[in-house]
Amino acid sequence: MPDTWLSDTRSSYDTDASGYAEKVRGLLGERPYLRASLALFAELVHGAGGGPVADVGCGPGYVTGHLHDLGVDAFGIDISPEMIAIARRDYPDLRFEVGTMTDLNLVDDSVAGVLAFWSVIHVPDHAMPGVFEQFRRVLRPGGPLLVGFHVGDETRHTSEGYTGRPINVDSHHRRPSKIAGWLREAGFTIEAELVIGPDEDGPGAVIFARSHA
Repeated sequence: MPDTWLSDTRSSYDTDASGYAEKVRGLLGERPYLRASLALFAELVHGAGGGPVADVGCGPGYVTGHLHDLGVDAFGIDISPEMIAIARRDYPDLRFEVGTMTDLNLVDDSVAGVLAFWSVIHVPDHAMPGVFEQFRRVLRPGGPLLVGFHVGDETRHTSEGYTGRPINVDSHHRRPSKIAGWLREAGFTIEAELVIGPDEDGPGAVIFARSHA
């Protein structure tokens, strides 16, 4: 039985690209802990010697643009051509390309950092180890990784996008320990974990990891 989650994710974000882009516009300005996490990630990239950084699952490119403003040589990859079109429109000086995190079109050890900012949430459990192995493959030894995700023990299905049009996508909420376990198995060392809004209905978390040197 072939996986359909990749095609469902692509078509859903293609359908809802404009609505999603509007939803996240200005988001970082309202989220100090997210900004702080990205600032720390940028510092870690610089400390590791700098170089190109892959924002995997970049969506409309707002995080890629923010990293660029922090002095990071960031480029974006997303499964949705419509999302990439918006990113290229809004950030014409930056590089964006269509691709999937399950099979990154990047050379081994070619990037100085990898960011997955709430983009692995649509990846089912059985595919997560392979995704983190891809991150490890393309990341230079000792390079930093930042993963952001929803915290919880459930999978939420979304059938209507921000534009009101029908979509078909699952969002997996996971405990930091589960994400960290997959990362360790893929060859990463966990350096820090931060849970954001633990008393809220929909908490999030970021994990900082580093590939083995």
